[in-house]
Amino acid sequence: MDRNPSAGATPPSLSDVRVHRKLPSRMYALQVRAFIEAAEVVDADPDTIEDILDGFDEEVFVDDDDEEEADAQDAAVATVGDVERQLVEDAETEDDEFVQYLEEAETAWTKDEVRAMMIDLKENGMVHFVREYVVLRGIPISKLLYAFGICLCPELRVKNYKTLMYFLEVAMSRELQSREKLAKYNTVDDAVNLIKNSNRIIILTGAGISVSCGIPDFRSRNGIYALLQQKGEYELDDPQQMFDIHYFRENPAVFYSFASQIYPSNFIPSPCHRFIKLVEDKGKLLRNYTQNIDTLEVRAGVQKVLQCHGSFATASCINCHHHVPGVAIEDDILNQRRRQRKKTTKKKKNAAPWESDGEEEPDVPAYPPGIMKPDITFFGEKLTDDFDKALIEDRPLVDLLLVIGTSLKVSPVSEILTHLPHSVPQILINKTPVKHINPDIVLLGNADDIVQYLCHKLGWILPEPNLPLPSEPISTARPNIRKRPSARFDQEPRRVGNSHVWLFEGAEGGKWVEDLEQKYRDSSRSRPSTPSQVANGSANGDTIPLSKKQRTK
Repeated sequence: MDRNPSAGATPPSLSDVRVHRKLPSRMYALQVRAFIEAAEVVDADPDTIEDILDGFDEEVFVDDDDEEEADAQDAAVATVGDVERQLVEDAETEDDEFVQYLEEAETAWTKDEVRAMMIDLKENGMVHFVREYVVLRGIPISKLLYAFGICLCPELRVKNYKTLMYFLEVAMSRELQSREKLAKYNTVDDAVNLIKNSNRIIILTGAGISVSCGIPDFRSRNGIYALLQQKGEYELDDPQQMFDIHYFRENPAVFYSFASQIYPSNFIPSPCHRFIKLVEDKGKLLRNYTQNIDTLEVRAGVQKVLQCHGSFATASCINCHHHVPGVAIEDDILNQRRRQRKKTTKKKKNAAPWESDGEEEPDVPAYPPGIMKPDITFFGEKLTDDFDKALIEDRPLVDLLLVIGTSLKVSPVSEILTHLPHSVPQILINKTPVKHINPDIVLLGNADDIVQYLCHKLGWILPEPNLPLPSEPISTARPNIRKRPSARFDQEPRRVGNSHVWLFEGAEGGKWVEDLEQKYRDSSRSRPSTPSQVANGSANGDTIPLSKKQRTK
């Protein structure tokens, strides 16, 4: 690929780097490490990784005794000021080429320009930012990176254009993850009003909305991954291998042993699924992005739904990609029988395209290569283009984001929050806090109870679940395994200090909530009290009861 004409000067020889440019050499190693590690979050193809490592010899540049793991995390996103301070401490680098880049960085952008660029990025997204600043304005990527506080070392400035674009994507991704909370939204009433007044709501859902149906989630202490570890029947380095495409090809038995427990025909939609349907019926749903594979949203009647990770609705042969409806292998999934794509023979003119590997075919290996797999996106497989297309369509339209029942651990779905305009309000409904995001209102507790409480406050009536008809091909439906009574509307949620966090029944906030509570308690004690503040103590949300000793202080 052609080099970026504005990338910079040719790097010096390795001996020059080692003798005369001690710090930039170290920065080279640190930045390489950091950009390689960033590939776990920001996709980088093998060619890009190879280009980053081209010409890099870690043993030449870095002494192990002098290297700390944390430094690698900071180097790729080191601010100009941080690097400059290090240079001042090292007299050998005062006339170095790197100093020239640092001086250039100091004057490249004004604070107002940087502020405007970051707002543009957070409101309009990466694609717009690249088109505006790289394509239309023709600004060199190395100069754009200065706006993000990144000063590339000389060795990385001469990488090919595709690699430089990857560096910019890492910088943009880091900036997008630093969303600031919208200060005007804090209370449950704010959440109710947002839902009432919004007309293009994105609802992002995860396994937590199906737990009350009897479908185990993945990461909780009673989830699928924990059960796998407890059983110890399979040699798994990580329980997530259950959904790893490479492991599935070698040993599909692990997946099929649990598939029957999460197969959708066994379950009835939860209040959360019906809440999504109600939002759609009210004409307010822009789209439901679900990470779930159980299709219970569809069973609840939701039409504007995107199953980001695929579903059991269809299945395909992992060898020839022969496609069949999901119901065609339903009986085998429920009875934990593997399905093999039948080889083309002349035995029967009207033979089925696939068949069970039963006793009549003793020559079939234990794990046949042509096994049928539900069209679920496993780790190691890319999401379909439908996800990217939908997000591009929805981004300029959305006016509210509801996140329900997900820990947001799996990308790229987890990145929806950062790629939507940061001015769009965000509400999180979950059993536990999600610490790596910054939503405007956090409602912790049983998701079903919370959505029923919101419906009560909105004056909405939650629809009854759609039970399967006798004529439907799915005949194994049964009542929810774990059913809770309807939410008690006379039991109000508790606010954590004067914060945006509210606790409902079933909340598992742990130390995170305790620390937040203590923070607001300390803040309240440090502020001078006025008669009006004391009189309105309950109205301002500080619902933490004080002991008698505290009240008399």
